[in-house]
Amino acid sequence: MQTQTLTKLHFLIILFSLLFISQPVMAGNHKSFHEFKVKDIYGDELDLSQFKGKKVMVVNTASKCGLTPQFESLEKLYRTYSSENFVIIGFPANNFMNQEPGTNEEIITFCEENYGVTFPMMSKISVKGDDIHPLYQWLTQKDMNGVTDSEVAWNFQKYLIDEEGNLVKYFSPRQDPLSEEITSWIKG
Repeated sequence: MQTQTLTKLHFLIILFSLLFISQPVMAGNHKSFHEFKVKDIYGDELDLSQFKGKKVMVVNTASKCGLTPQFESLEKLYRTYSSENFVIIGFPANNFMNQEPGTNEEIITFCEENYGVTFPMMSKISVKGDDIHPLYQWLTQKDMNGVTDSEVAWNFQKYLIDEEGNLVKYFSPRQDPLSEEITSWIKG
């Protein structure tokens, strides 16, 4: 009887030990934004680890959308705060009503000529569906980012990433890039 009790006690001790040891490992399964590599609009690889120590806004863009004038606010935000360890990264995507049909060359020409865009623009990707880019899988899935699930609702949805590469929050496409909520986060 005593041996059986000791065996059960040992089993419970081992079980609890495994649970406590595996807890940090399970919590550590979330990737960091800095672990991704993407292609810039010119086709060159960009290692997102170069943004360690900076706050980042990731935004999916489109050239033929009712929200396209947000490029102006995004560029103003970037110019105002880029010297304060802040960067905007634009990801053109054609997921919503064919509003980004152009090639990478056409997209960057449009952005530069019409809005003077100087913040980094990436190659066109998919931000939802079966062909969703791995970065956007991370941005939209809590089991990958450790923060929240989301769905990209439309062009110009904004995701905020902190200096350590963690997702902080996201804003709807209609959220003004120059809103107090966004600018106070950048300054904070």
